Amino acid sequence: MVVLKFGGTSVRDAEWIDKAIAITGKELGRAPVLVASAMGKTTDRLQEIAHLAGGGEREKAVEILKTIKASHLEVARKFITGGNLSECTESLEHLFKELGSLIKGISLLRDWTPRSNDAILAFGELFSTIIIAHRAGELGIETFFIDSREIIKTDSTFSNAQPIKELTNSLIRDRIKPSSGKLYIAQGFIASTKSGITTTLGRGGSDYTAAIIGAALGAEEIQIWTDVNGIMTSDPRIVGKATTIPRISYKEAAELAYFGAKVIHPSTIQPATSLGIPVTVRNTGNPGGESTWIVAEVPSEGPKALACKKGITVINITSYRMLLAYGFLRRIFEIFEKYKTSVDLVATSEVSVSLTIDNTGHIDEITRELENIGNITIEGDKSIVCLVGLGLWKNPQIISRVFSSLTEIPVRMISLGSSDTNLSFVVPDKEVDNALKGLHRIFFE
Repeated sequence: MVVLKFGGTSVRDAEWIDKAIAITGKELGRAPVLVASAMGKTTDRLQEIAHLAGGGEREKAVEILKTIKASHLEVARKFITGGNLSECTESLEHLFKELGSLIKGISLLRDWTPRSNDAILAFGELFSTIIIAHRAGELGIETFFIDSREIIKTDSTFSNAQPIKELTNSLIRDRIKPSSGKLYIAQGFIASTKSGITTTLGRGGSDYTAAIIGAALGAEEIQIWTDVNGIMTSDPRIVGKATTIPRISYKEAAELAYFGAKVIHPSTIQPATSLGIPVTVRNTGNPGGESTWIVAEVPSEGPKALACKKGITVINITSYRMLLAYGFLRRIFEIFEKYKTSVDLVATSEVSVSLTIDNTGHIDEITRELENIGNITIEGDKSIVCLVGLGLWKNPQIISRVFSSLTEIPVRMISLGSSDTNLSFVVPDKEVDNALKGLHRIFFE
């Protein structure tokens, strides 16, 4: 069997939904499961609704809800007819009524929480997959609609919930029985706790959903359908000569995803890796075009691609008390753990530690606690540039070529050696595009 995941841009309107169904239709002999995101920018609009409702601004929230409802009903009416359309619109109306009641309750209480946020965001995927399922049925495909909240069970870490693996796998196998000629349709991104409270897997979590389902069912392939021709050597919006990477390892793809490449979600890799399931990244608008295969191992070493992560903050901790002291780093990282703030890069010397974070939501609290350890300085408006490829540290010429291209760009931090797969460094935000272009010219043009 095969799992096909279509992102929001790939199901943004009636025309693109038909493209997704046509692509899936060609895989009917492989017992497909289709996983879809919310249509277009629906999740962003639902997020706006959540914040407005939490602030008691019900009227503004309802106005946005009306536009979402109108756009989805318009799409349904474009290519679904008769009793099938009546059934589709009835299902949508029921969901919109439910969402309206939720908005009312949150607005009255002025009670925005991660839990209520997840409850609102979940509707986007439900709207889109109801339309996709009815359109597939209209085209004569035997279709089975699955509510992902009933098969993917998680902990209660709202907005970034973690699946309960064994229970989830069991539920997926009970509810989805892949068969040639039949199409199962499920939502990406959404799940629920054991007690049925809606959770989400985090933004970009639709990829994760596809991988979870694929791993549970032993898929022969997981296809990620997006709006670009696979994983590219750099962001084509910045580097005009970026090209598609035909084949890349799980390890390299995970590094790229973590350090800013937005084609795949980092967590996608793990379930596929555990079973050796290949992941392909393809373009819904150009299904016959270039694509990328992500596999367990690739034979070639050397640079594969560049990624960047903008909006980074550097935190410097200096203290002569750490000289020859043990437990110093532990004390520092316990503070970041306390405030659930991930650290990307770390550089240390005898008396100082520099590290980077991209989430500054608790930076004031973190800074206050770090000041009990040493002197703290904060540097904002930074970016991480990451060169990814297996065995980078083995070839000294690669390192030399990297820094020869950065002679005019101030480099703040360097990380090489913790992984043989990436060379990362920090530059000012305003210089990141120039750094990417210069490195791309040297390694990929």
